[in-house]
Amino acid sequence: MNGSEPAVRLRRLRRFAHWLDDGIALPWIPLRVGLDPIIGLLPLVGDAAGAALAVWILVEGARLRASRATLTRIFANTAIDALGGATPLLGDLFDVVWKANLRNVALLERQLADPARAAAADRRFVVLLCGTVLALCGALAVAGVFLVATLIRLVAGR
Repeated sequence: MNGSEPAVRLRRLRRFAHWLDDGIALPWIPLRVGLDPIIGLLPLVGDAAGAALAVWILVEGARLRASRATLTRIFANTAIDALGGATPLLGDLFDVVWKANLRNVALLERQLADPARAAAADRRFVVLLCGTVLALCGALAVAGVFLVATLIRLVAGR
């Protein structure tokens, strides 16, 4: 990969993300939307199509040799966008605000511009992600114990 190729790829990705997330100015209100929330209005297939389009940024990130942590963050943003967008109507509003594609391109730009700083931010993200998963597991365990105790009380007739 020559020196200018990453810049060309990033420029394409930036333009792609712009059109998906904020390429269309709405008249009379200071809000921009992209094709992603518009495509998301299509029942059942819209959010899947938006997520499939967003995968291109992940693939290009891998081609640009972004770190695994950066690729994980891109994946997480895309998954949050797909899951958040799947809620009828409210999900489309979520898509207008979340702008995962612009976030993901910014992650790639930061990774390529300053790999050491991006690595530190990625480490913080991975620690936060692991902490969140552990907290979720703990909450599920507590909820499970509570549910079992409640069922035992109901069966025992107390």
